[in-house]
Amino acid sequence: MARCIEIARNGEGFTAPNPMVGAVIIYKGEIIGEGFHRKWGGPHAEVNAIASVKNESQLCDSMLYVSLEPCSHYGKTPPCANLIIEKHIPNVVVGCLDPFPEVSGRGVRMLQNAGVKVVTGVMQKEAFALNKTFMTFQILKRPYIYLKWAESADGFIDIHRNDASQPPVILSSPETMRTVHHMRSKVAAVLVGTYTALLDNPSLTVRHWTGDTPVRLFIDRTLRIPSHYHLLDGSVKTIVFTEKDATDLPNIEFQKLDFKQNILPQIMQQLYQRNLNSLLVEGGTILLQSFINANLWDEIRKEIAPVSLGSGVKAPNFKGSLKKVELNSNQMIQTFESDNHLAMVK
Repeated sequence: MARCIEIARNGEGFTAPNPMVGAVIIYKGEIIGEGFHRKWGGPHAEVNAIASVKNESQLCDSMLYVSLEPCSHYGKTPPCANLIIEKHIPNVVVGCLDPFPEVSGRGVRMLQNAGVKVVTGVMQKEAFALNKTFMTFQILKRPYIYLKWAESADGFIDIHRNDASQPPVILSSPETMRTVHHMRSKVAAVLVGTYTALLDNPSLTVRHWTGDTPVRLFIDRTLRIPSHYHLLDGSVKTIVFTEKDATDLPNIEFQKLDFKQNILPQIMQQLYQRNLNSLLVEGGTILLQSFINANLWDEIRKEIAPVSLGSGVKAPNFKGSLKKVELNSNQMIQTFESDNHLAMVK
């Protein structure tokens, strides 16, 4: 199973919104085939693994290991469970079940009903973590949420500013800025609040890394953001969350929300409906804190710069499990993980 998870990662960045999956076929203690899901819409891991076996007659006495439950429905490709049955593979070992409603245990039952011996839950936590974005989206019906910010050594993310004429304090180094752009390239959407959009005039594009720019999202209740700002340049698919009626523009959609109610659940619903399965929230403090208070986060990336501001806009306050500490150009980067994903692992 460890090998399944290892080779599954070869599909990172190519399978979304589908999960990464790896499969290995064992015959008399030796690997005779392996494969992974290479890209969205292409053959699944089991199909590639079976196709790699040189002597197909060995399949009827083999064991198939797969990191995620074989699919049981027709999507972009035929059901993998059918193929396993057709090839008379007698034993299947599964890392974790697939929470996707059209699978969700059906793949295992299909195999068992055909006489296949199935074992599930092998390296379940590791298999689950492999596809944390997919799992979160399917189980919680919301995107996997990253929060990120840079703060000074004394806990401020910026000085107090009243308008965009005063530039923000730059706390990230060129090297850590590239990692932020790398994060953007890996998520489906990126979100900022009104004040960040108004005071920073950000582009929220991927410029210091390779990859596609995510869908840009920002909150503008009363449509205060000037039309000449980067976020309204139409260069990238952009969604504006507002309470005002507005006509959509090329590549810019105005999505009306009820601001008399909590807008975060409404935004989560919009992202789920649009199949945007991962979200990077870049600020500011009010927006970040609102996600934290609502327990709407999965990972926090906090960068600490070796400078002190003395006063200014306080960094968000939160509690989480510290999972990793890195040093990059004298900047300390701390990664925290929510307990949400652990609660989802049965």
